[in-house]
Amino acid sequence: MARRVKWFKKVRGSYLPNSWQGWVTYIPFVSFLVASFVLVDRSSHSISDTLLGIFPQWIAATVVMTWVATRHS
Repeated sequence: MARRVKWFKKVRGSYLPNSWQGWVTYIPFVSFLVASFVLVDRSSHSISDTLLGIFPQWIAATVVMTWVATRHS
């Protein structure tokens, strides 16, 4: 039976990449967070506009990423 590689390790209530598979999923996740912030912030007129614009996207992406990390750690 092949040894299952853990993609992520749990660190202080969060997950950090532990293998190349983890990094392949983590880098697009972080890139999405940065890109969505930049795109929403560019068209926002206030801090509250920015927060309301990115909140649903970031929550959804974080839920998916946490689900992936818990399944592969």
